[in-house]
Amino acid sequence: MKLLDALSTINEWSDHLLTRFRARAGQLRPLQLDAYRSYGTSTKFYIKGRLLADRGLPTQTATDTRWQNFRSMVRRFNSREVAGADLVAELPDGSQHLVTTDDEGYFTLIIEPHALPPPVAYLWYPVPVRVSRLPRAFQVPQLLVQATAKVLVPPFGAEFGIISDIDDTVFETSATNIIKMLARTLLSNAHSKLPFVGVADFYRRLQRGRTGEPDNPFFYVSSSPWNLYDVLEEFMSIHEMPPGPLLLRDLGIARPKTPTLTGVTAAAAIHFAHKLHEIDNVLNTYPALPFVLLGDSGQEDARIYREVVRRHPGRIHAIYIRDVQVPARALLVGPVTEELKTEGVPMLLVPDYATAAAHAASLGLIINQKTEAPEEEPV
Repeated sequence: MKLLDALSTINEWSDHLLTRFRARAGQLRPLQLDAYRSYGTSTKFYIKGRLLADRGLPTQTATDTRWQNFRSMVRRFNSREVAGADLVAELPDGSQHLVTTDDEGYFTLIIEPHALPPPVAYLWYPVPVRVSRLPRAFQVPQLLVQATAKVLVPPFGAEFGIISDIDDTVFETSATNIIKMLARTLLSNAHSKLPFVGVADFYRRLQRGRTGEPDNPFFYVSSSPWNLYDVLEEFMSIHEMPPGPLLLRDLGIARPKTPTLTGVTAAAAIHFAHKLHEIDNVLNTYPALPFVLLGDSGQEDARIYREVVRRHPGRIHAIYIRDVQVPARALLVGPVTEELKTEGVPMLLVPDYATAAAHAASLGLIINQKTEAPEEEPV
């Protein structure tokens, strides 16, 4: 672990030196401020984003070749981040909130608004963020660098929230096979990725619950790196998935110093710790809101969700685990399912989303779409 920490530090420092050298030499692309979709309440906003040099990414299209997709992926991962820059978020009430980017160019800001700004879309509230000061190496003429963060605030009418994994839950990644996973990630784009049959319809029905209004908030928690944010966000839009915060992770070399739980291997420790941390944050932000959890049998979702139930008793309505058709992985879900029965929480290993939808309808979480054929009127 000490070697991995050292390699991570060396990688960060070399990256910083190269970025600053290019900035001084005038070889760096214009700066770009990414503000990710996030969440909050009427009294607290959580905002996250990243400042980096424009990666020169072309628009994703359905006709892009695998080679074009690969070149774009290289640009996404070969990013030039800007550390130590001061940013300002400003609310309509005139209050300004300062934050400084970290070593990887990320910033995290928690704001307590005096009043909600007007929403830009249903449930979504805008917060403008701009660069106010750059490090000395970047003191060259720059256009105003700014972005608008969108913060999800669930309405009072929300029945429950939904937390979903992405890889092998929404679309196929083959996370159990490293070669296939790399190929599917590096050679595809938002248009070439295909959602599983029925997933978008099921998710939209969960969003509308029993009321028929799109009040139930979605949160997507994944171990995919932030470098893929634009691909995932565009994929969600193309396939009309319920919009929600994408809670991804920083792609680093170092691993957690200790395993998260007994039985979790070092390889799965990052995945386990990241997802559990993000889910805890969401549930703690909305203490009165119950949740439905969705994942797959390919990694550690079943055991992560079991721990969520333990930490937040009485908060989980149901858990749906998509079967990735790897028998050894499916066998690990069974004991967790039996264990959760004692907690009164149903966990289903489902072959498809029609099965999950039927069960959710039986629990009264969504409206049953099955309707009887109208009787013919007598002549």
